[in-house]
Amino acid sequence: MNALIPNLEQTMSSREIAELTGSSHDNVLKTVRALVEKGVVFGNETPYVHPQNKQTYFEFHLNYRDTMVVVSGYSVELRAKIIDRWQELEAKVDQPAINLNDPAFLRTALLQYTEKVIELQQTITEQAPAVEFAHAVRNTEDSISIGDMARLLGTGQNRLFRRLRDDHILMSNNRPYQQYLDREYFRVIENVWRDSEGETHPTFKTVVTGRGQVYLQRKYGAEAA
Repeated sequence: MNALIPNLEQTMSSREIAELTGSSHDNVLKTVRALVEKGVVFGNETPYVHPQNKQTYFEFHLNYRDTMVVVSGYSVELRAKIIDRWQELEAKVDQPAINLNDPAFLRTALLQYTEKVIELQQTITEQAPAVEFAHAVRNTEDSISIGDMARLLGTGQNRLFRRLRDDHILMSNNRPYQQYLDREYFRVIENVWRDSEGETHPTFKTVVTGRGQVYLQRKYGAEAA
């Protein structure tokens, strides 16, 4: 009896969705994250290193069902592009199973596999430091000040505060909007000080969490002055 290898289920990345629909990847990620938080779609963010700027970013890999949910609000024309691409992917899955008793095929497959392994090993070596850093920072419980975050980005504290307000991440009082607190990108530390008359006054300080450090590095790292 011949040994056969079935093809695996295909997925589509959030980057590919953005490319096919002409949307920014950030907007696609926002949609996917919101749906994941609601339990409507399922997936984990996977780090990758951009080939041009060598910065570490994140993407999702979605199956057909979750992809269709993500693009359900898009126009008919854009959904058609996604469906056409999925038909191409499914055509690859539907290709006949591979016969392992075919010597000619095995020789070709072995050569291709060896070349692919060498290529992947090189990619892993190049990406490992950045990916390891991203995972480590993302999971840390340590928070840093906006000033320290600005230094990591190679910019000034006031400039970063202004940019965060302009991008509607921080409010005019430099406290985060609720959605960014919910994502655990920031924490607000509350303190109290007493004036000369003995009256107490609350103060608030916004700090960046490990998740927030990865998010801001991904968002502003390439723009650092």
